[in-house]
Amino acid sequence: MFKIFYPTEYYDSTYSINFKTYYNKGYRGVIFDIDNTLVEHDAPCDERAARLMAKLKGLGYSICFLSNNDEKRVADFNATAGAQYIYKAGKPLKKSYNKAMEMMGTNKDNTLFVGDQLFTDIWGANNAHIRSILVQPIAKHEEIQIVLKRIPEKLVLHFYLKKHKIKKRK
Repeated sequence: MFKIFYPTEYYDSTYSINFKTYYNKGYRGVIFDIDNTLVEHDAPCDERAARLMAKLKGLGYSICFLSNNDEKRVADFNATAGAQYIYKAGKPLKKSYNKAMEMMGTNKDNTLFVGDQLFTDIWGANNAHIRSILVQPIAKHEEIQIVLKRIPEKLVLHFYLKKHKIKKRK
């Protein structure tokens, strides 16, 4: 019933993903959500995020940020990160995921998506048939509309963790 919301994989943090392993498996593009995936909500691109982007580019990845935020937020973040981006993406609609792949010159078989929300990020990536990676949100304090979405997400995540025999992360 909830499978459309299940990620392909689940990590504690974006920064714990071994992107070199995925590169060795043939992945060439990474689409990232920004807020609570790479930095806290509305935070600028910090040193850790900038280092990750540089590392991924050094490996040979193309990168695209996919955000439902407005252009100013995404452009400001990207000024330091230096990737391609799509703002007001309309996640979970798959058209923006497809556009991101087109911009990067990748396809559904060699693109990863990394995000922190099941009902926007992961659902959209799954609709676009991209390998979806869920990460725990960076910040515990979120806007009210996100907090409200987290309530049913907990139920879906419970069934995902049970099905895959994964211990609940704190």
